[in-house]
Amino acid sequence: MTEKKVLVIGGAGFIGLHVVEQLLEQDWTVRIFDNMVRGDRDRAAELAKSGRVDVIDQDTRNGAAVYSAMKGYDYVIHLAADSINKSVADPYSSIDINMVGSHNVFAAAADLGVKRIVVASSASVYGDPQKLPMHEDDKLDPLTPYCIGKRTGEDLLGYYGRSRGLSWIALRFFNVYGEGQKTTAYYTSVINHFVNRLKNGEAPIIDGEGKQSMDFIHVRDIARAVVLSLTSETGNVPINVGTGIDTTVAELAHILIDAVGVDVEPQFNPRDVLVSRRAADTTRAKDIIGFEATIPVREGMTALVQSS
Repeated sequence: MTEKKVLVIGGAGFIGLHVVEQLLEQDWTVRIFDNMVRGDRDRAAELAKSGRVDVIDQDTRNGAAVYSAMKGYDYVIHLAADSINKSVADPYSSIDINMVGSHNVFAAAADLGVKRIVVASSASVYGDPQKLPMHEDDKLDPLTPYCIGKRTGEDLLGYYGRSRGLSWIALRFFNVYGEGQKTTAYYTSVINHFVNRLKNGEAPIIDGEGKQSMDFIHVRDIARAVVLSLTSETGNVPINVGTGIDTTVAELAHILIDAVGVDVEPQFNPRDVLVSRRAADTTRAKDIIGFEATIPVREGMTALVQSS
C-alpha cells in the first residue's frame, strides 16, 4: 500500500493539533504548515519527534512556500485563518490571510493535482439564519470580513472544482470548543468568561436575555469530521459540522455552574446580540462523510472545566 501523506495547513493550531493526532492514529504521514502566530510550536515539535510528522514554519500568503510544501502530497487539509474578532478590528489582515492566503492554497492544490482538499469553512457564512436547523442550501449572508472570506473560499473552491477538476469539501464548523482552546476564540470567549467568573465564586453575566443559542461541537468531533472528509467518495460540496442541537447561553451558564459546582444564578446584561440562534442540519454530514457528533454538550463542557 502506498504511504498516506497529508499536508495540514494550520496544523499547529487548536483544531489542527487534534486533527493531526487523529491522522497519526490512522497511520497517515503528516506535514504541518503553520506560521505559528496562533500555533503551538512546542507541541508541533513534540509531534515531529515521532518521525511521522514534519513541520514547516511558513505563511499561506507566501505562495511559493505553499506550493513547495504541497509537492508530493495527494491530500491537503486547510485550517489556517485569521479570527472573527481580528477581522473586524483589522479587515486588511483578515482579507490577506483568509482570501489571498487561501487562494494560494487552492491554486497550488489545483496545479499539483491534489486528490482531495478539505477546508475549514464556518457556519458564520449563513449570518443570522432565517430558520432552524440551518441547511447547506440556505441563503448565505456573511456579516464580517472573516465570514465573507469563508464564503469567498467556498466560491473559489467551486471555481477550481469546475475549471481544474479539484476535489474539495468545505466543512462549515459550528461553535467549536474543547481542551487546548485559546481564550481569545470568538465563540468560546463566552465559555471562558463564564468559567473564570464561576471559579472566583462570581455569577456569570449574560448579554441580552440569554435566549441566543449556539450549536456547540467538541473539537474531537470536529477533527473526526475532517479526517472522514479526506476519503469520502462524494466531494465538491459544503457540509455542516455541528450537533444539530442549539444550546442557549442561559442553558450553557447552568451547565457550567453545575460543572464548576458553585451556588450562583446568572446575571443578565441588556444589550443587542449579533446572531440569535444556531443549529446545524446534520443530514448531509451523515450521508456524505458518515459523520455524527458523539460528545454531548454537558459531557464536553464538564470535561473542559475539569481540565482547566
